[in-house]
Amino acid sequence: MIGRGGQYDLTLSQQLLFLKASPTISGVGQVRANKLTWQEPIQPTALARSYLATITFQPGQTPGVQIDDPDLELLAAGRPLPHVYRDPLRLCLYLPGAREWDARKRIDQTIIPWTYLWLYYFEDWLWSDDWKGEGQHPGEEPEPVGNRAMRRAVARC
Repeated sequence: MIGRGGQYDLTLSQQLLFLKASPTISGVGQVRANKLTWQEPIQPTALARSYLATITFQPGQTPGVQIDDPDLELLAAGRPLPHVYRDPLRLCLYLPGAREWDARKRIDQTIIPWTYLWLYYFEDWLWSDDWKGEGQHPGEEPEPVGNRAMRRAVARC
């Protein structure tokens, strides 16, 4: 598919090849039934716990990131998790509609590093109870935004 500016969207197979070829990524994945699935062990810092993340991606959608282990809600001890989507629980890594991610971008250079960063801020939030990762929290009043698509995107994250 041709994206904005005449550039082509990356195929699922290309995304998988980039993930497998990356020297900094150690996960495993596959493309099956028009869906990319990648499992990546992530330790955001040398002193942080290890997490197992699953990234899923289908053409025409945005990648979804779930943490399989450990259970984020158990770690949060009853506090509402910051910057997540529900049903199923997924990380909110960027502002949808703000063109921070599209299918021309590589998952190994965007989604995986953003997951490391989200988990870094999550680890800090666990002990400080203060989310320092910025962004728009659900339920907060967004900054005035000029276009309707951006307002809808802000309301979703």
